[in-house]
Amino acid sequence: MSNIPKIVILGAGYGGILTALRLQKELNYNEADVTLVNKHDYHYFTTHLHMPAAGTDKPENARVNISKLIDEFKIDFVKSTVVQIRPQDKKIILEDGTLSYDYLVISLGGEPETFGIPGLAENSMNIRSINSVRLIREHIEYQFARYKREPHRLDYLTFIVGGAGFTGIEFVGELSDRIPELCKFYDVDPALVKIYNIEAAPTALPGFDPELVEYAMDVLTKKGVTFRLGTAIKECTSEGVVIGEGEEIKSATVIWTGGIRGNRLIEEAGFETMRGRVKVDEYLRCPGTEHIYVLGDNSLVFNEEGRPYPPTAQMAMQQGVACAHNLVASIRNQSLTKFEFSNKGTVASLGKGEAIGLAFGKKYTGRKAAWLKKLIDIRYLFIIGGIPLVLKKGKFL
Repeated sequence: MSNIPKIVILGAGYGGILTALRLQKELNYNEADVTLVNKHDYHYFTTHLHMPAAGTDKPENARVNISKLIDEFKIDFVKSTVVQIRPQDKKIILEDGTLSYDYLVISLGGEPETFGIPGLAENSMNIRSINSVRLIREHIEYQFARYKREPHRLDYLTFIVGGAGFTGIEFVGELSDRIPELCKFYDVDPALVKIYNIEAAPTALPGFDPELVEYAMDVLTKKGVTFRLGTAIKECTSEGVVIGEGEEIKSATVIWTGGIRGNRLIEEAGFETMRGRVKVDEYLRCPGTEHIYVLGDNSLVFNEEGRPYPPTAQMAMQQGVACAHNLVASIRNQSLTKFEFSNKGTVASLGKGEAIGLAFGKKYTGRKAAWLKKLIDIRYLFIIGGIPLVLKKGKFL
């Protein structure tokens, strides 16, 4: 019977794929059996999904096959859906089998948080996966075609984006770029198209630099976006949304970007969670265990002021690297290293040639910020796939 420890990684998002790639690099031959489980055979760039959702890029450019990233002699890849996590038995139940583990990495990604808003789950769409953005793109194009047959239905040309965080802002930036092209193709008067960005907080991009937020709102307003800030969505129906004190905005398209929670499988497994997220210890482990690590949207990491860090791609990537390091240390009976998040900066796209960013202690706007975002994307491609992936995908991001 083999005594080689079994490491199972659930999810090939930013945290999961970085954990796998680092283990692939750091582990010696036969030092551990590593299995990566993902429901798709590709890894996709969540931070790029707003573009194919709006139709300004192809969905294929936001993904890369996992087989192109991992060494099959070092990492076993299992394409399957996780059905249940059973920590008491150290087993993972898949839709088509069972895996046992000695060390587990949970990086399953998040789920939309609806905050109990009636009808939101049933009547809105989300920018969360390659398939979901394909649906959004096709749906938007279909609304223009429908309008040509029913020109009295202006709700077909009204687009509501709930949430003015990074995903919402980046999506309305791309959508406002796409609208003129769609209007020309379908022979629709651009003045009839409305884009609403609705946010319950008093400002767009809550917590971001106010000067940059003002710049972003000015750019997007000039592109045709109408902001409704400090205004909560009270209900989402098949005919649109109800906001504020009962005002109704009729729309055939509601896209919700207003929040992400952890994965329901984590709660069902019996872990103590807050909105589906585990408050991990300083080594990224589930409290009370020495062999279960939790990353990305599934984890809660607090800053020095006691506030949780937002679950960004940057955070998940750094967690993946740290997790792999601690897994190797555990196997070799070495000391673990505490995880410390290092904020390298933040950039938000506002559409073609426009962005805002904070990096290296400086503020960036316009084309400089857009180039900075492209450099960040290219750096990530290099980290996971080296120069070949940069040459293949870099020109699209």
